[in-house]
Amino acid sequence: MVSKIESQIAKTMKYCIITALGLFYILNGCKKDGNGAVVTAPANLVVKSVVSTDGSGNVAFTATADNAATYDYEFGNGDIKTGTTGTVNYQYSVTGTNTYSVSVTARNTSGLSVKNTVQVTVTVNAAVSVVFWSDEFNTDGAPDPTKWGYDLGTGSGGWGNSELEYYTDRSANVVVQGGVLKIKAIKENYSGSAYTSARLLSLNKFSFTYGKVEIRAKLPAGVGTWPATWMLGSNFNTAIWPACGEIDIMEHRGSELNKIFGTLHYPGRSGGNADGSTKMITNATTEFHTYTLDWSATAIKIYVDDQLYHTVVNSAAIPFNHDFFLILNLAMGGTFGGTVDPAFTNATLEIDYIRVTK
Repeated sequence: MVSKIESQIAKTMKYCIITALGLFYILNGCKKDGNGAVVTAPANLVVKSVVSTDGSGNVAFTATADNAATYDYEFGNGDIKTGTTGTVNYQYSVTGTNTYSVSVTARNTSGLSVKNTVQVTVTVNAAVSVVFWSDEFNTDGAPDPTKWGYDLGTGSGGWGNSELEYYTDRSANVVVQGGVLKIKAIKENYSGSAYTSARLLSLNKFSFTYGKVEIRAKLPAGVGTWPATWMLGSNFNTAIWPACGEIDIMEHRGSELNKIFGTLHYPGRSGGNADGSTKMITNATTEFHTYTLDWSATAIKIYVDDQLYHTVVNSAAIPFNHDFFLILNLAMGGTFGGTVDPAFTNATLEIDYIRVTK
């Protein structure tokens, strides 16, 4: 029979063992999850930053840690962002030279976290944005010929996309009216095509490398419509697509109303394998929305109504570090637009303005 003294000694030894194990887990950054399994907290957190010197306010952050599944960034200005890779491209928008203390928290899949106690300090210069090219479409009539030219006809194989329209420069298809550029697709027999429309481009009139493009537009309705505001590398004649690079700031198709596409095409990521994302909005065909590209040497970001929905890290490995020109068009059908509604008669892409800032 066990005496009371022996029983008390056994309880004391059990308590000491449990306490020692608990201390071991704490000292080694460990604890048990809900199933009793020992998990290890993230360790060796390292944060690096590369500050852009082009006045854009862009900073490329990279965080690494052992046993980390996610990283929480606090950018020192109230903004917080969580990611799984530790790589974040962030733009500070306050004009002037400002210093921010940035902290990063690494978490594992069980919620354990370790926060770097020494904050990363970055000094960022965000220059005043200057509009160096724009079209406000304030003069009625044909689009400004000093800023826009046209692609005409059907192109080879429907401009490479099996599109169904014939592009013209007629006022019936393209006109500035009431402060708005209107590109109109019409169901009509014209030079062997079942539809007409227009495609404007700034080729040989305006091209640029890096900057912010803002396009205020109201999109057409109608199944089979395919409006796009996009950019193509100016070297497309020698660096055949997709080697020249393509940036689709906005694409939409009438079969998926309010779904906005932002996409990059380049070698290895083109056509159906393009590098893009989508964003659902409301009233895309009844109200004007702002479609934005923020393009720098470090990142390419695509927004709708100031909501970022696609980011690509820029580098010398992809063709987005040379001059590009602007393209505005409304296609019908094709590989993206799909089957056109037989009841379709006409639809209009309206653009209030385009502004390019540095």
